[in-house]
Amino acid sequence: MPEHVMTIDGAAVVGEGSFPVIDPARGEAFGDAPECSADQLEEAMASAARAGGPWSGDESHRRAILAKAADALEAAVDEVAPVLTAEQGKPLAGARGEIASSARWLRYFADLDLDREIIRDDDSAVVEIVRRPLGVVAAITPWNFPLSMAAWKIAPALRAGNTVVLKPSPFTPLSSLAMGQVLASVLPAGVLNVVSGGDELGGRMTEHPAVRKISFTGSVATGKKVAAAAAPDLKRLTLELGGNDPAIVLDDADVDRVADRLFASAFANCGQVCIAVKRVYAPERLYGALVDALGERARATRVGDGREEGTQLGPINNRPQLERVLGLLGDATDHGARVVAGGHRLDRPGYFVEPTIVADVEDGVRLVDEEQFGPVLPVVAYRDLDEVTARANDTHFGLGGSVWSSDADRAEQVARRLECGTVWVNTHGALAPEQPFGGLKWSGVGVEHGLPGLFSYTEIQVVHRQKA
Repeated sequence: MPEHVMTIDGAAVVGEGSFPVIDPARGEAFGDAPECSADQLEEAMASAARAGGPWSGDESHRRAILAKAADALEAAVDEVAPVLTAEQGKPLAGARGEIASSARWLRYFADLDLDREIIRDDDSAVVEIVRRPLGVVAAITPWNFPLSMAAWKIAPALRAGNTVVLKPSPFTPLSSLAMGQVLASVLPAGVLNVVSGGDELGGRMTEHPAVRKISFTGSVATGKKVAAAAAPDLKRLTLELGGNDPAIVLDDADVDRVADRLFASAFANCGQVCIAVKRVYAPERLYGALVDALGERARATRVGDGREEGTQLGPINNRPQLERVLGLLGDATDHGARVVAGGHRLDRPGYFVEPTIVADVEDGVRLVDEEQFGPVLPVVAYRDLDEVTARANDTHFGLGGSVWSSDADRAEQVARRLECGTVWVNTHGALAPEQPFGGLKWSGVGVEHGLPGLFSYTEIQVVHRQKA
């Protein structure tokens, strides 16, 4: 049996073909992933459809199984974390943290109590809202947090009584395949199927007639294609797409304190986070000091292979993304931007770029206007608070944003003016399984997490029982 297998109907399945998976720290293939054939996808969909009836019928059983799934994933951390680091590039501590976070999401939905929704109970009738599962869910996940993004979809979908066919990114399929085998030891056959392949496989999944909901996390361009594929069959959708999150620093902020937190958010996972700080707006009075402080932190960060002790920042995950980030940086310098720290690809194998702070740049430059999704952060000066708030909102994106100040009340007033799904005050990117998460504008459709996220995997049935 090959090392990496798909999970279909509870069994380990070899692909009819395979494709290489690249280690981004070395720039070379280190393993092969199975290529799911059209017939194997049919088997996965049929398995999920068959499993739906028994799985949806007993909520207490689902909750108990989800709790066991969380335990099983935590117990497998030493097995799965090195695979995640090898294919994604993040430091091993970050890989272990991602697995712990995934288990946390499974356990949250296992523990979540749901009250009956009685909207009328009088002498003539009882009317109740019942949440019914949708059926088979196609879950398609990205390469930056393959396990966390999978758990964000699997946990509420299964708790609601659905079954899932999961396809990870072809850049990072192996950790999800490993997770599929871990969870297959706990979940009933067919409840979770994990298949791997390229974009064509994703297209077949989104168009498949067995699928009643698609949950997709990825780029805006691909999200639009997913929505178009779902339209003819009126499949339900959750789309978590790109972001270009602004962070507005007010003129009373503590520069050193703000710099620590801004840098941590902007460069987490090598900047490959949908809700990372992507552009910083700083008042002219603090601009120079903040730029210098961020530059100091960039120069002090240790970049390297995630398997090496002491590594703080790993590589960019894949060559296309590396080329995009370098292209955005080059375009910025062509437009007069000043590189304060970093600015170069490291002279070593792999897709490493120095953590880079860019100053003297304005709106209208691609590095500011587009989502860079890498270790490059532009810092933009402003004079007027009303003007900068309008500039922050002048984008197709609307995922997250933050405001930073020594006066939290003042910062919140500004934060509420930002057009995004989540606004933070004096932090950025803080998420929790009970906290709904979604984007405005082109950053998404629908929400994940919490009760709203759970309910997005259901349809409403009204039960009207007449008494007299």
